[in-house]
Amino acid sequence: MKNKGFVIFLTILISLLCIYYLSFTMIAQGITEQATTETLDSEGNINVVEKQRYLDSIWNEPVYDLLGASYTYKEIKETELNLGLDLQGGMHVTLEVSPIDILKGLSGNSRDSDFNDALSEAKINIRGTQLNFVNEFYRVFKEKDPTKDLAQIFATAANRGRINLSSTDEEILEIINTEVESAIDRSFNILRTRIDRFGTSQPNIQRLQGTGRIQIELPGVDNPERVRKLLQGVAKLEFWEVHQAQEAIPVLSSINQMISDELKQQSPELSEEEQQISQDLSELLSDNSTAGDSLSNAEGDSSAQLNLDSLITRNSALFDLLKQSPNYPGFLYDVKDTAKINRIMEREDVQALIPATMKFLWDVKPKDQGEDLTGPDLLELYPIKSNRTGKASLTGETIANASQNLNERAEPEVTMQMNASGARIWAKMTRENIGQRIAIVLDNYVFSAPNVLGEIPNGSSSISGGFDDIDEAKDLANILKAGSLPAPTTIVEDVVVGPTLGKVAQNQGLNSILFGLIIVIVFMVIYYAKGGLIANVALFFNVFFIMGILAQFGSSLTLPGIAGIVLTFGMAIDANVLIFERIKEELRNGSGLKAAISSGYKKAYWSIFDANLTTLIVGMILFWLGQGPIKGFAITLMIGIVCSFFSAVFITRVIVEAFSKKGDNAKISFANAFSRNALTGLNLDFLGKRRLAYYFSAAFITLGIVAMVIKGITLGVDFKGGRSYVVAFDEARDATEIRNSLSNYFDVQVKTFGAPDILKVTTSYLIDDESDEADIQVRDELVRALTESTGLTYMKDDTNLGEGNFTISSSSKVSPTIADDIKNSSYKSGALALICIFIYIVFRFRKWQFGLGAIVALFHDTLFVLSAFAIANLLGISFEADQVFVAAILTIIGYSINDTVVVFDRIRENLGIKSGSELIKVFNESLNNTISRTLITSITTLIVVIVLFAFGGAVLQGFSFALLVGIIVGTYSSVFIATPIVIDLNKAKVAE
Repeated sequence: MKNKGFVIFLTILISLLCIYYLSFTMIAQGITEQATTETLDSEGNINVVEKQRYLDSIWNEPVYDLLGASYTYKEIKETELNLGLDLQGGMHVTLEVSPIDILKGLSGNSRDSDFNDALSEAKINIRGTQLNFVNEFYRVFKEKDPTKDLAQIFATAANRGRINLSSTDEEILEIINTEVESAIDRSFNILRTRIDRFGTSQPNIQRLQGTGRIQIELPGVDNPERVRKLLQGVAKLEFWEVHQAQEAIPVLSSINQMISDELKQQSPELSEEEQQISQDLSELLSDNSTAGDSLSNAEGDSSAQLNLDSLITRNSALFDLLKQSPNYPGFLYDVKDTAKINRIMEREDVQALIPATMKFLWDVKPKDQGEDLTGPDLLELYPIKSNRTGKASLTGETIANASQNLNERAEPEVTMQMNASGARIWAKMTRENIGQRIAIVLDNYVFSAPNVLGEIPNGSSSISGGFDDIDEAKDLANILKAGSLPAPTTIVEDVVVGPTLGKVAQNQGLNSILFGLIIVIVFMVIYYAKGGLIANVALFFNVFFIMGILAQFGSSLTLPGIAGIVLTFGMAIDANVLIFERIKEELRNGSGLKAAISSGYKKAYWSIFDANLTTLIVGMILFWLGQGPIKGFAITLMIGIVCSFFSAVFITRVIVEAFSKKGDNAKISFANAFSRNALTGLNLDFLGKRRLAYYFSAAFITLGIVAMVIKGITLGVDFKGGRSYVVAFDEARDATEIRNSLSNYFDVQVKTFGAPDILKVTTSYLIDDESDEADIQVRDELVRALTESTGLTYMKDDTNLGEGNFTISSSSKVSPTIADDIKNSSYKSGALALICIFIYIVFRFRKWQFGLGAIVALFHDTLFVLSAFAIANLLGISFEADQVFVAAILTIIGYSINDTVVVFDRIRENLGIKSGSELIKVFNESLNNTISRTLITSITTLIVVIVLFAFGGAVLQGFSFALLVGIIVGTYSSVFIATPIVIDLNKAKVAE
């Protein structure tokens, strides 16, 4: 084998990298277990608050040393293998920024009937399409009155300087599109800041490009109502004056003294010097004022310079934790210490020491490290000038516009323009605070605190200095505009998974992996002897590489992802089956062992390559067009395909050649006595039965279509919109009885969900109302209906379900808009997969007949699976079709083409050897040559999917049922549909 040394080197390198990245997961789990142990009370219950405080306290502390490098707990959490929400519980939310409200705000809430009617119609027209809302609005607007210009709507006092009565529609549309995009960016930045401060580990927030949507995942959250309020709360932008340091020192000193006194009582060995420190703080102050004519973010101001070395008192958090910065005034703390400071500030006795005219707010992000700042990430604690009302004298509503650009020194700056009332207040604030700082505060976090360099009389201001790049200036400009235009966010998708349900899913997923792995390992050893052991070693590397690479990429392992891993077991074995069957074939033809091995790997290589590449194409399409669980499945599938190809083709060859050095005397075999000649010497007339197969497929698909017309397929909320709830009871409940009782309150579907005491309730009640109030109303109605009909008591905490109780373990809401988009995405995924596969098959086999035969077979397989779902539903066995079902269909397409490509590859090989032979004879011979590989691969994969169906849980039942049918029909279609279609498309040659 060429490049054997490189394969060994690459295997060792990848293994070391996987060990490196997976080690972070093991360390993180150990720390979590330690935190749990240390926060158990006397009754064995976990104190969740204390556990989180413990983890916060070590967030930036080194907790892991590896090869001389130290890693903090934060770095470990960022590198560990993430678990998806379905495996640990949590919340998935998709929010949509409303362009309607943005346009209304820009128009000054115009009452023009054409304008408002166009907004309403455009909202309806774009549902389920990829149309741009602004363009559709403009089209409808001009339809209603072609003579009316946009300037008549948008030339308002608030838009003075940007839009006037002479502005063209094109100019105004450009401004509107810019404002919509800016509003989405603004919402994203605000939400990102709020999520970062929420306190959940590994939050994920991303913009869904091409839409006005923002997707958020919060693992482990246990208060969905709080999250919804947090995400949809109106942004509160305020301007506050900042106290000078000498004004805040006495307050902090008194707090520090109180804490020191407490510590003195606990530890009487404090020195006199330590006891006197807080009384000497005033001597540490000096004055160094500057003035100017604008605002500056420069880090020097008129505040006192603090000699922080003198502020150290033993174990006294306020001053002990302060960090020295000779050139930077202010109260700076390590990010990891902010939780300790917050606990001090939240105490009632501490609050009593803070005057009503002062409050403390944190910087929104750490200071950048540079010449002025040293040490770890530092956050500044600002002493804000408050008042007895607690209301800022200037808020974001007064800002008419803000933008980022470059000043005359080519440095990023932000300019903002206030309206008339804001300009008056702003002039007074800047006049009274020359040489001092004014804090720009959003949601109680300081985004910027520039120095006032002079009075600003006209409301037009610029903020410069302190920006690393134009993007940072853009973020501040977006923040300043947070109150200038209404851009409310609407929750259009909301999924909550309780921790108990997540734990059950974890166990089911692990059981699937474990049993699937054991069965495949045993089968391979029984059928292929020592060759099977080698294949199992490759399988181990495959799983190990998948886990390590997932951790390295920071991807999340979801329940569909686990299904992808289980599926790759069967696919990984397929390559070895192809190779071993080729080796056995060469041995039967009289080749020596080493020659048979070399020829077997060589002849199987391109079949394996083509089969894996076509499946990889499907995985890439899933990743590109899919969302949520589909994307997680696609990532795992793609990684699994690449890893299985490398391990099955290259790693096994290194091992096989090591065992076969002695040639024919080597102690390596690829079959046992009963499997050596199994399924060989067959001469079945597959193509002679093709018309019978056509009739059978047509009859089954026709029956399925009839079943669809009669009862249809059970669609999940992903495809039709609605709200669904997984309800756990204290004992088994009859789904029909519960449905009948709930139907008195609203339209509802109820079915058993994995266990007789767990039911899934789905309703379209109030689905067109996407407000939080509607969510609460539907949930309250469900709780009330179940309480009245069953006499049980509702328990909010799903971990404490007892006798006489029920709980809602998870919930899901999908708006009709999202459902339409998911359906369209599904159609695109399927169509694109078929087109790409057709192109590749034609390219590889140089005949359009092969490409068309493969596509017809794939259409056949898809219709067959849909028919199976419809027939099962007609017989009372309901499997839900949802996003994961789409992943199953596309996986079946990938699996089926995998099988078909192997058959086509042998046909191409035989046609090259037996040029001029009768086509039907060559095709039949090729099918007989590959039937052993086809059946063995199908059996191993089928076994794995049966395990997935049995142990994967209710969430994956529809997925695994689709795969179960798909693998059977995919094997059948490659023999009886795809290959016969190629023959029938070559009728002229067949006749010859």
